[in-house]
Amino acid sequence: MTRRPLIAGNWKMNLTHVEAVELVRKLGAALPDAVHDVVEVAVLPAFPHLHPVRTVLATEQLRMVHGAQDLAPQDGGAYTGDVSGPMLAALGCRYVLVGHSERREHHHEDDALVNAKVHAALRHRLTPLVCVGEGLGVREQGRHVEHCRAQLDADLTAVTPAQVAASVIAYEPVWAIGTGRVATPDDAQQVCGALRERVAERCDAATAGAVRILYGGSVKADNVAELVARPDIDGALVGGASLDADEFSRLCAITAGRYRGSTDEHS
Repeated sequence: MTRRPLIAGNWKMNLTHVEAVELVRKLGAALPDAVHDVVEVAVLPAFPHLHPVRTVLATEQLRMVHGAQDLAPQDGGAYTGDVSGPMLAALGCRYVLVGHSERREHHHEDDALVNAKVHAALRHRLTPLVCVGEGLGVREQGRHVEHCRAQLDADLTAVTPAQVAASVIAYEPVWAIGTGRVATPDDAQQVCGALRERVAERCDAATAGAVRILYGGSVKADNVAELVARPDIDGALVGGASLDADEFSRLCAITAGRYRGSTDEHS
């Protein structure tokens, strides 16, 4: 099965709304149709920037899509500071990150909460981008595959095969996020392949063949080609590099070239 690659830029808690708009415009100018024809490009701004980013994408007819970095498990109510699925859907979001390692670490989110957020996203036709990954200690003990499979099982509790197929999974080794360290392509493939096998066991081969699995963790233009060349890696969740229009657009173009079987980044 051919899976369309996805490159998603997680802007985290960066930029003002003016800077966010400027970045989107720069990306729009830097990314030709030839890239968009092959690769789906998504930007994930901070909550206050979703409306201005959406406006620029719509009015300037840019081919990127946008999404959010988190959502509440509840659909509304007395939850000060939270943002709900209906709010994100009304802002035209396609994607929402769920269970990012920084949320798990800094906000103490466990797999039960991540699962509730997955269901909240699905209720409102948002595509959950479900993040799993291990810390350095787990990796050094050789339990990384077991750990990530267990996270995936818990995070996808009571999610139907059709919903899994329409979701996105991101493998992000915690020790490689924002550190400049990156899992080798073989390391990344080992876990992404194991996650796809687990989806096949939980659901069926068709679901496993349809779901997109990304790698995230210090992805840059100079390492993305080797990563997306692996059979079970369908793109990347990009952090710091997504804040640089030149770097991010080059990363997307390299991915498009790899999937076209071409070394020409801008053809």
